[in-house]
Amino acid sequence: MAPQAPTIFSLQAPKDISLTEIEAELNQIWQSYGITGEDGGLPAATRATTFTLVVYEPEETQYLLASLGFYNGPLDGILGPQMEAALRQVQVKYALPETGTATPETLARLREEFTKRQGNSLNGDNGSVSYNLNAPSPRIADEIALRNPCRIIALFPIAGEDEGVKAQVSAYCPIQKQSSSTLICCEYITLSGTAAALERIGGMIPALLIGGLPKFLWWKATPDPNNTLFKRLAAVCNNVIVDSCRFNEPESDLLRLQELVETGVPLADLNWRRLSAWQELTAEAYDSPHRRAALKEIDRVTIDYEKGNPAQALLFLGWLASRLQWQPVSYQKESGDYDITRIRFLAQDQRQVEAELAGVPVADVGEIIGDLIAIRLSSTNPQADCGTVICSETGGCMRMETHGGAQAAGLFQQVSSLSEQKAEALLSQQVQRWGRESLFEESLGTIAKTFKIGS
Repeated sequence: MAPQAPTIFSLQAPKDISLTEIEAELNQIWQSYGITGEDGGLPAATRATTFTLVVYEPEETQYLLASLGFYNGPLDGILGPQMEAALRQVQVKYALPETGTATPETLARLREEFTKRQGNSLNGDNGSVSYNLNAPSPRIADEIALRNPCRIIALFPIAGEDEGVKAQVSAYCPIQKQSSSTLICCEYITLSGTAAALERIGGMIPALLIGGLPKFLWWKATPDPNNTLFKRLAAVCNNVIVDSCRFNEPESDLLRLQELVETGVPLADLNWRRLSAWQELTAEAYDSPHRRAALKEIDRVTIDYEKGNPAQALLFLGWLASRLQWQPVSYQKESGDYDITRIRFLAQDQRQVEAELAGVPVADVGEIIGDLIAIRLSSTNPQADCGTVICSETGGCMRMETHGGAQAAGLFQQVSSLSEQKAEALLSQQVQRWGRESLFEESLGTIAKTFKIGS
């Protein structure tokens, strides 16, 4: 049974205001309520005092097209030729008027198909993302609001005519039974308009960040080092957060992340955090002295992941290669029932190391695309005691054991049941830390080198 969502106390439902009235309106909310909760016996409330989180959402039409497989370009909120072609494809398929634009009928059909695919509602049920700008409750980051009184600035690019930027403010307090004497409240500022309109008002957004407190940018669209709004916000935030499980073009998008790292952007990837259990289990497998000595014998790596997005598999391999100081020398891909990627490395002692990443088709992909299934580390040296299998399910372990290549003697097997780690839960951990993450950057650097060899 799913845990029951906390009750939400609304200090202020979404209210349309002008851009110049945002701070005054937020102050008015608190003055009307009374921070000490003296009026009407309401509990005391804690105003946003921990950090500011700026969230850039994917444009709805583009996001839906990508999720349903009609669009494979960047999530940038721009109605370009590729998006227009995708819209025409949808309209032809569902016998809608062929306009190449996001008509209300087209958008309604996309929402309907997305709801069928996800098996839940777009109105926020079961943790799904809502794109209804007039929703009566907070749409994002409830996990954060449970623990931190913060200010959330949500930027919603929309397709269509440029009619300027619409602003809304609201304030919500999740009520938990164990701490019902005090409300921990978040202030929400929602700004919606075309990508161009949001770029025009980009200069005023830094003024809405709470001074003297940490500032985070959660960029849920495709990261673009040349995007004016992205550059402006990245320059004033302590951490820029992305989630590579949502990348439409993982190779090029991971290369973009590397470009950002090279320019000094303090970057964090929620998908990298999903690998922590796998990294810990891998390290534990070589804790004993004789196993640690056998690390240098590893020359075969096999990684199975859920077909659809190889980012997790690539990042794990990048981590392993950077830790063992392997240098990539070749990179090949094959598409089919299984998406196969073969990468060859050169170890410090000039031994060749071969890695195979397999995108395995699964019946239920779930919300996180590309989760790891199993990892096997082994050696062509039959005397080496370095064979290790780690997997998230029994089936994954069985495939690895029967696939061949690992030593039969001394095989170390660790089975760990890993549930999907959703972005909001990981984000609530990420905002407790900020700055540059050297292990992530080194792993990303290794993968970037690999891509460049294959190009």
